[in-house]
Amino acid sequence: MPDSLKKILLVDDDRFILTLICRMLYRKGFICRKADSVKMALQMLEKETPDIILSDYSMPVMDGFQFRQMLLNDKRWRNVPFVFFTSFADQELAQRGLDLKAIDYIDKNTPIPLVVSKLTNILDTIRKQHEQSIHEIGAAARALNLRSVPERAPENKSFKFDFLHQSFENYPGGDFIDFITTGDDYTFIILGDVMGKKWGAWFFSFNFLSYIRSAIRLCVFEGDISTASIVNKINRVVNLDPVLSDVLSTLSLVMINHKTTEVRYTGAGDMPPIFYNRAAGSCSQVQSSGMLLGVMPDGQYDEQIIDMLPGDQLIIVTDGMTDFRNKGGTKTDYRLFVEKVGPLLGRENTMEFIKKETFSEQADSEVIDDRSLLFIERK
Repeated sequence: MPDSLKKILLVDDDRFILTLICRMLYRKGFICRKADSVKMALQMLEKETPDIILSDYSMPVMDGFQFRQMLLNDKRWRNVPFVFFTSFADQELAQRGLDLKAIDYIDKNTPIPLVVSKLTNILDTIRKQHEQSIHEIGAAARALNLRSVPERAPENKSFKFDFLHQSFENYPGGDFIDFITTGDDYTFIILGDVMGKKWGAWFFSFNFLSYIRSAIRLCVFEGDISTASIVNKINRVVNLDPVLSDVLSTLSLVMINHKTTEVRYTGAGDMPPIFYNRAAGSCSQVQSSGMLLGVMPDGQYDEQIIDMLPGDQLIIVTDGMTDFRNKGGTKTDYRLFVEKVGPLLGRENTMEFIKKETFSEQADSEVIDDRSLLFIERK
């Protein structure tokens, strides 16, 4: 079913009412989930979060008020729009429902077509308010020059840098990318993924980026260009941070030496980079043993030196590139991703082929997380 169809959870112990409303809502483009008790509704919520919930007041065992209070106490569902649907015309009951932050209440005597229109209008209003909020926050971020992903990759005479990035549902998310050039000697390339989605992960990404940028510049100033040493220092600071120590993030750090063309790489809980060796015509994975940032004071990070000759390519991705949606739900399959991308490496205009394969219209429909890909090619 298309993602544009709105999902509604109907909760009522009257199965005739459930069936009647569901039929009408289905004709109007809704996907209906029916529950004849609060217990059943909670079980369904564990499997899928609807766009809106329509619930009766009066039900055996647990009533609609208890159900609503349970949802308010659970951060997973407290913000799902909630409407009471009842045959009681008592003002006190209606006020009690509104006090529980229900968006509206609808009398069961209301004609079904009008019920459908009300629900549609509620969702349209919420969507417009949501879009306006996103626009305003985005405008503020642009005014403050807050970016977790650059507009473009820098030029380099010995290497070609490029990247692809797509946020989940077009919200700013937890993936972050940066290119830091220090003088004429080094370029550091950063790819990270703060766990979570949308705004919460996006805000934390700036904290991580600030530590990473500062650590790189300070270490280079002191003559320390080891990516393992830099990531170790970043990790110790994050581990001591009372806020970030509870926020998980991956990090892939690459250092390019402009004079020697040496490439160094250190990973912190990231996906193994894919290295294409032009001379051998084969791909291999670059392994790293480091843990996620901040988990332990000593992340046990190592450093890999990659000898890149002209035509060699390196790809680094966040886990969103390996996440897929299928009929059985969602899954992470790094091996499948390597099988899809591996044959594209080494070609002329490799990035165009990768973009068509992984950012196609069909691939976009399968997105379940922020997706980012870094591409490095020796000229």
